[in-house]
Amino acid sequence: MSASPAQEEGGSLVLDFDDNRHLTELFGEHDRHLARIEQALGVEATARGNQLVISGSAPARAQAEMIIRDLFARLKEGLEVTAGEVDGAIRMAQAPKEDQARGSGSDKALQIATRRRLIAPRSPTQGTYIDALKRSELVFGVGPAGTGKTYLAVAMAVSMLLQKKVDRIILSRPAVEAGERLGFLPGDLRDKIDPYLRPLYDALYDMLPGEQVMKGIESGEIEVAPLAFMRGRTLANSYVILDEAQNCTPVQMKMFLTRLGENGRMAITGDPSQIDLPLGAKSGLNEALSILGGVEGVSTVHFSDVDVVRHPLVTRIVKAYNAQEKTLLGRNSKAGS
Repeated sequence: MSASPAQEEGGSLVLDFDDNRHLTELFGEHDRHLARIEQALGVEATARGNQLVISGSAPARAQAEMIIRDLFARLKEGLEVTAGEVDGAIRMAQAPKEDQARGSGSDKALQIATRRRLIAPRSPTQGTYIDALKRSELVFGVGPAGTGKTYLAVAMAVSMLLQKKVDRIILSRPAVEAGERLGFLPGDLRDKIDPYLRPLYDALYDMLPGEQVMKGIESGEIEVAPLAFMRGRTLANSYVILDEAQNCTPVQMKMFLTRLGENGRMAITGDPSQIDLPLGAKSGLNEALSILGGVEGVSTVHFSDVDVVRHPLVTRIVKAYNAQEKTLLGRNSKAGS
């Protein structure tokens, strides 16, 4: 089953499908996927039997065709098409042409297979990031929340574990509040620390069945621990992820980086705009990025607000905050001059 070559009909583009079994999934319940495409591109998409008629400007029609073909290719491979996949395909189609090839969701080289789902990039930067995770021993993913930095790193770790390329996964975060201020919380140390590590658990459960996650944690095949627990260890045959790395001190970052052992991989993610360290304290992430740029085996991928893959409102929120920060910086620079 495939979409036939597009035909022009009175200024409209006509896509002809030789089998309509996947069209309901492609168009979405009550055509909601088509509605997302129409709103994003300013086109009109009308289902007509086995045909889809797309009206609008020539560039918008071309983008709509690219989106539909990409989503249809996913369905042919037995993959689902959700609102997230539709938004990702729209983001790809609207990217500059030189970036589009870096993030195609139907490019098998950029797909990550886990037990519960097959994960594909939803932005060109995500495509670059996945490629870096596959090639490099140490990868920095830097940028705002919601861009998939940690999620994709966990997906890659799970994929490599399932393929027996590593023996274990170690997920870590600096628990900035893990000192005296957590002392009042009930339970043992793990109970006190777990709230800071919950996003990592959530990602794991999205990749693997719950019982497999619990079994892996019990056996030590999967370890989720605060950064302080990494001191003095050599992490060989492991995929190690450090999340929220902007909250590491330079000493902690150097300690973590030097844990890398034989046949090990590391992914370090963080958002330099959300540092929770005490005022005046230096971020280990920022220092590492300046020191390790250009070092062989190290890749750095920078995400921006256009890469946010959560609810569209999150993208607008991030853009609004960025605009406010730029305004304040401009005022401060004028005041200091």
